[in-house]
Amino acid sequence: MTEPALKLSGIRKAFGATEVIRGLDLSVAARERHAVIGPNGAGKSTLFNLISGLLRPNSGSIALHGSDITTLPPYQINRRGLSRSFQVTNIFRGMSVWENVRCGLLWSAGERYCFWRGADLAREVGVRTDRILADFELAGRRDVPAGVLTYAEQRALELAITIAGGADVVLLDEPTAGMSRAETDRAVALIRRVSEGRTLMIVEHDMSVVFGLADRISVLVYGEIIASGTPAEIRNNPKVREAYLGEEAH
Repeated sequence: MTEPALKLSGIRKAFGATEVIRGLDLSVAARERHAVIGPNGAGKSTLFNLISGLLRPNSGSIALHGSDITTLPPYQINRRGLSRSFQVTNIFRGMSVWENVRCGLLWSAGERYCFWRGADLAREVGVRTDRILADFELAGRRDVPAGVLTYAEQRALELAITIAGGADVVLLDEPTAGMSRAETDRAVALIRRVSEGRTLMIVEHDMSVVFGLADRISVLVYGEIIASGTPAEIRNNPKVREAYLGEEAH
């Protein structure tokens, strides 16, 4: 049996007396696109913070490809093959688009950002940076300061940085938030293309994005997964309609 890319077992997280994640179990298969949905305050961002190491659970375990990462700091989790983006765009605005991606490549390899380094490494990183910019349709903005990109371009750049180090498990936190419908459609097409062969876990409020992109969906309500399944199964689940869509189950 193939080991899941991510496996969370009995995860609990409390802030003071308030328990935000309550005994959560979740398994994400390798190369699966898995969406987590739920109302505001359900614990979605807390869940991502726990998986990526920004927070530690009070109890339970998190495994990446079968290896325990529960207590590892974020940089070690990243170097084991997991990267994430954030709700707020997180880029170096004063640096060029090319430098942003190059910096992501260097840090993922455990290198400091530096202009003075061996010619072979510099050439290899430069080639990989150019390839990533082409993949994300940013080659034409190569030398532009990241801060002057459009909002949609900045989100694309953050996604490029997120996967620059070759992570095979990628967490995206509301990647299309604030986009127009046309921008959202382009972003979904980009995410679908660049996540091919990778495991993708996504938090997203736009249901057209969720149902159009995800292989499986988990519904998080008050810190608990109330349902997991294919888009069709989730769409027709009466518990989901009652708890998330505000419809009464009959």
